Amino acid sequence: MIEVKSVSKIFTRNGKSFEALRDVSFGVATGRFISLIGPSGCGKTTLLKMMAGLIEPTEGVIEIGGKEVTGSGPDRALVFQNFVLLPWADVLTNAAFGLEARGIPKKERAEIARAHLDRVGLGGFERHYPHELSGGMQQRVGIARALAVDPDTLLMDEPFGSLDAITRKVMQHDLLRLWQETATKTTVFVTHSMEEAALLADEVVVMDTRPGRVAQVVEVPFPRPRDQALSDSPDYVQFTAELSHNLEQMQRIDMARSLDDESNADG
Repeated sequence: MIEVKSVSKIFTRNGKSFEALRDVSFGVATGRFISLIGPSGCGKTTLLKMMAGLIEPTEGVIEIGGKEVTGSGPDRALVFQNFVLLPWADVLTNAAFGLEARGIPKKERAEIARAHLDRVGLGGFERHYPHELSGGMQQRVGIARALAVDPDTLLMDEPFGSLDAITRKVMQHDLLRLWQETATKTTVFVTHSMEEAALLADEVVVMDTRPGRVAQVVEVPFPRPRDQALSDSPDYVQFTAELSHNLEQMQRIDMARSLDDESNADG
């Protein structure tokens, strides 16, 4: 269970303060998959980093498994958008990196890493290096590395955002399959794509900006298991269109606020 309780975050740079998040609260039940969506600058990544223990809230608390998050821990794994692989290490070493950091013996971590590389479709690529792989293959390594440590909570920060459209669809399908195989893992997935959020998640947390806050929490009405065929259904098209409309309305309001702020500053 993840509980975000009245979380606010203020950053101070060059003597100026910026309120990134204000009074954010929501919960994620154990084994649920939620997506965070919202305009750029609404604090999605900041919130995810706080769940990972990489930064601290200014106010409020985040609890995972009944314990306050005060730093990183072995119960969580984070998958980044930009792969973050070790360029000098081969695929097997990259996939086993988290296991090595946890002190798992070399032979055992190699076996675990190989098994997860097989699961993400990279069996046979163990001795390749990141520069020899496509973007989609590099992200598979990142996912294998995260799954290899068997975290209770999987945190994913726009992991498919830098991939081309076709590769992104393939990765979405693969993540659906992997998550449904290990559906006990609580997952928080940051995305800008309403279609991606609706395909993958059980719930969508829609965030507004200036400052970042929860606008609504929407239950995704489609049963599992799911596959890419869902994206062709009329109900899915209507659901994603409604999400898109709500987000567009938020962005229009935010633009109007920006114009008002500029007008007041000029005046």
